[in-house]
Amino acid sequence: MRIVLLGPAYPFRGGIATHNERLAQELLRRGHVVEIFTFTVQYPSFLFPGKSQYREGSPPEGVRIRRIVHSLEPFSWWRTGKALAKFTPEAVLVKFWLPVMGVSLGSALRVFHHYHPFVKRIAILHNFLPHESRLGDRVFTRFFVGSVDGAVAMSAAVAQDWQACTPKPLRLLFHPLYDHYGAVLPKEEACAALGLDPAYRYLLFFGLIRPYKGLDLLLQAWASEKLQTFSNVRLLIAGELYESYEAYQPLLAHPANVGRVIFHEGFVPEEKVKLYFSAADAVILPYRNATQSGITQIALHFEKPMIATRVGGLPEVIQEGQTGLLCEPTPESLCEAIAQFLTSDSGYFSLYLQAAKAQYSWGAFAGALEDFIRSLSHAS
Repeated sequence: MRIVLLGPAYPFRGGIATHNERLAQELLRRGHVVEIFTFTVQYPSFLFPGKSQYREGSPPEGVRIRRIVHSLEPFSWWRTGKALAKFTPEAVLVKFWLPVMGVSLGSALRVFHHYHPFVKRIAILHNFLPHESRLGDRVFTRFFVGSVDGAVAMSAAVAQDWQACTPKPLRLLFHPLYDHYGAVLPKEEACAALGLDPAYRYLLFFGLIRPYKGLDLLLQAWASEKLQTFSNVRLLIAGELYESYEAYQPLLAHPANVGRVIFHEGFVPEEKVKLYFSAADAVILPYRNATQSGITQIALHFEKPMIATRVGGLPEVIQEGQTGLLCEPTPESLCEAIAQFLTSDSGYFSLYLQAAKAQYSWGAFAGALEDFIRSLSHAS
């Protein structure tokens, strides 16, 4: 089958680009002809909250990537649609994660549909409703929905949002593991590379820092008297701020947190991801709201238990008392869950994590995706 993936990819960074590239590699392995159509300009610099949209290093091995879409230039949307048509795919898989991106992607898909009206256009939904709403979200989202024939959701929360908007076909799958970061390293080796003392246990908050991810809730919990008693544990934060440092400075400077929190601010390149997860004893996701999270799939790959809030799609992945602990998105509830983890047997979660890891393979995801493509084609 000839398949186009439309959405973020190298040289752009982030979990959605990584997902696109890893899916392309799996589809290629399964014998398909695959190409990724990605952006020349994804976000204008003045709209991007981080320091850089780009990553260093080499492109993913074996994947053909064509940079063609300018998110703000209508002529490029027409050009992209024409290029998609010229490739003559049998399916187009398009990433959707932010309503405003639905304008450029949806326009390109409409141009493509003019030339190939029977080829199925399938959205892969990382989010459907944004974590932080903006003016025009509903209009942009509906415009995008009108340009596709169906969608794949990777959490029940996203599936419900889609079904509340449209009767178009949907397949609920799962978010596969991010398994390309390599094998877990000995803790001593990882700590040495990060400048950490291996004598401590580390609880890891990882990834982009945005309001909905609840780092402030975690820092409030960490300052509690109950957690101060665990003198051999450190909270390790690794990620780039997408808001001002001043929002967290008072919490970081709290007397109870000084010396107990290690903050490695900045985007973590792919080659360093395994260092943080190898050094960690557990991963904390104190989110206020969520759909699914790529962080859970990195944690599962490295077989690290998770402490997470009971929001969105997180409980679909984290099995209470087996692959981690769930709590409410409050400092008090986070405090109790962290204390429960720190007083539990350190090896308790291992067998559960190994079993869960086997459920989230890229082969199973790609096979279910192929089945959904065929079902849409037969239904038309």
